[in-house]
Amino acid sequence: MEKLTGLKKIKTAVFISGTGSNLKNIIKFSKLEKSPISIDLIVSNTNKAKGLSFADQFKIKKKIFNFKDIKKNILLLKKEKIRFICLAGFMKILSKDFIRKFDGRIINIHPSLLPKYKGLNTHSRAINNKDKFAGCTVHYVTAKLDSGKIIMQKKIKIAVKDNPASLAKKVLQQEHKLYPAAIKKVFN
Repeated sequence: MEKLTGLKKIKTAVFISGTGSNLKNIIKFSKLEKSPISIDLIVSNTNKAKGLSFADQFKIKKKIFNFKDIKKNILLLKKEKIRFICLAGFMKILSKDFIRKFDGRIINIHPSLLPKYKGLNTHSRAINNKDKFAGCTVHYVTAKLDSGKIIMQKKIKIAVKDNPASLAKKVLQQEHKLYPAAIKKVFN
């Protein structure tokens, strides 16, 4: 990944589908002097994503993408000079063509200790399998679901009293710490 030159931050888009708690966290991180990125665009696959409200709150451009029109999406990202993409609760699988255009410049956060529990329902799967630990992973996005090179992970202990909802809450707290650290690692 490119090194930072002076004070120039890497123009970044964050892709979301839901509430945007990781988005809000990444926006706050991007405002810090030591952050290597600036958030210049928020993209969602649905206009129902609650996280889109952060675009108004932080005065960031937002777009709803129809992911069937890859060429149009790529042109828009190029027009906005986007050089890095963070997926944060983005519930759509990107096409191979899209990933190829941004090869090595798309990262994702996943709520499990990959390679365990790719896909959905990670917390209930970890509890049902009587795992002692859960966690989250930031990884590069490839055409294979949740299989790209791991950048960083954070492990937490699963308590006996944990259920999928309580575990999800604990993992999300760790995601908020891990994502900014992983972004810094990508650019250092």
